[in-house]
Amino acid sequence: MKATTKRVVFALGILLLPSIALAGQFDLELLKVLPDNNGAQTYSVNIQILAIMTLLTMLPAMVLMMTSFTRIVIVLAILRQALGMPQTPSNQIIIGLSLFLSFFIMTPIISEINNNVLQPYMNDKIDQKTALTQAVLPIKKFMLEQTRENDLHLFYELSRTNAPLEEEADKIPLSILLPAFITSELKTAFQIGFIIFIPFLIIDLVVASVLMSMGMMMMSPLIVSLPFKLMLFVLVDGWNLLLGTLATSFITGG
Repeated sequence: MKATTKRVVFALGILLLPSIALAGQFDLELLKVLPDNNGAQTYSVNIQILAIMTLLTMLPAMVLMMTSFTRIVIVLAILRQALGMPQTPSNQIIIGLSLFLSFFIMTPIISEINNNVLQPYMNDKIDQKTALTQAVLPIKKFMLEQTRENDLHLFYELSRTNAPLEEEADKIPLSILLPAFITSELKTAFQIGFIIFIPFLIIDLVVASVLMSMGMMMMSPLIVSLPFKLMLFVLVDGWNLLLGTLATSFITGG
């Protein structure tokens, strides 16, 4: 198998592991693991076709839900609303910045997968099933570090399964870890957004009170408060502070 083909198959396998894990709970003929001639196990042709056909639909979901992207894009969107500029920065800039910052945060995990899994698989030291199993562990570990314990136990209760005695990444199925991780990310993003909103809200209240006392009720407080909010954000080096805090929140385990 050529190196490029192996990379494609390996990437497809990682991206589709959540859907395979969910489908593996049911007895589907399409998702069978077949024994190989040398005693190893390989995926059937049907599942390889399924991986290729569903790549375009699964790739955005994996990028959004299994990385730091969700928290970052929500916080940046809340910041835009707090400043009073719902269209600036534009959606393309917000999404682009979130993607690149997510790539920066996930770089250690990507390097770990490349060194410990992809390179041995490329050199035929491990088979495909072992590679996919080992590759998902760093991602699961990252998600587990950012997931609140109560959110994890919530989905264990909803699935009517017993939680492991020790919350280790390899013992938690993706069908439970993924929704718990997303729930925790949403809660964390809204908490950060609330803190960001407070100083800008105070400026709006002060400007509105001043305009009311001057009898200028026909003038919108948002127009007057916008330059003050921009000045405050620039003076405190807001972009540096915000992006640095977001990156640090993942490095320190949220």
